[in-house]
Amino acid sequence: MTFAQPQWLWLLALVPILALVRWWRARRRGGDLLFSSAALVEAAPATLWIRLRGLPFALRLAVLTLGILALARPQERQVFEKRTVEGRDLMLVLDLSSSMLAQDFSPSRFEVARRTAIQFVQGRRADRIGLVVFAGQAFTQVPPTLDYRFLLTMLQRLQVGRLEDGTAIGTAIATAINRLKNSEARSKVIILLTDGQNNRGEIDPLTAAELARQAGIRIYTIGLSGRGEAPYPVQTPFGTRPQPVPVEIDEAMMREVAEKTGGRYFRATDARTLEAIYAEIDRLEKSPVAVTRYETARERYAIFLGPALLLLLLEVILRTTRLRRLVVT
Repeated sequence: MTFAQPQWLWLLALVPILALVRWWRARRRGGDLLFSSAALVEAAPATLWIRLRGLPFALRLAVLTLGILALARPQERQVFEKRTVEGRDLMLVLDLSSSMLAQDFSPSRFEVARRTAIQFVQGRRADRIGLVVFAGQAFTQVPPTLDYRFLLTMLQRLQVGRLEDGTAIGTAIATAINRLKNSEARSKVIILLTDGQNNRGEIDPLTAAELARQAGIRIYTIGLSGRGEAPYPVQTPFGTRPQPVPVEIDEAMMREVAEKTGGRYFRATDARTLEAIYAEIDRLEKSPVAVTRYETARERYAIFLGPALLLLLLEVILRTTRLRRLVVT
């Protein structure tokens, strides 16, 4: 064990100094009560509580010592932990095409999809999760990881319009497959969310689904949009104005992609339905996953701070009850 801030340890020198001052003051004072003659009390037996009258001060010195050690931030270096937990490998595949700005969801399809994905990630404990984004092309934003903080940061930074426009569903699936195909987890899942039809890329979605099936990967597809027409923000000489555009989701293709791999197709027409879909997907079969965690330092101040608080409480109780001191004037 090492100390991250060892300069605080110099304060330990106060402990013997305070003990010495206490002893010197007791010797100088000579006693707690003044009598004209000590003959009356010399023969009185010394009870256990009388013998323990210095215990509150000793406890206070112990509290001070433990508190100083906690301030010095004791740390255990090079912590290596390997354990097996219930989990699965997941790839979130999110559509970032311009149609995701449609406002049949409030404030937009994209914002609702991102918010729901963030809530889904926040509920994970042992699943390795990655992120693929796509429009006219697809790329891996985050490989499968247990670093949920980093994944949430990347989800919050997503923006529509940074990729060439289009909807390359097949390419997006193939990109996610490449991230999962070598996984040792028995449960490997792709969650694909889109609001359109495949119109870009060199890989057909059904071909990509067949590759997923051969790799033992299940695909769950989610169609995100309302029905009929949806308001879409269009730039005009008078500012941005919503204009109705038709909803174009290839549900037959999405359903076939999911069923080919043993997954399911869902249609989300509002935010609440989308949340329910993620909750249902969360009930997938889990399988054991080996999780390895390595830390350069683990804080251990609690092993000193905890006992210090308990001793302080004991000192207060004794000083206010059986070992309470009375001042006689």
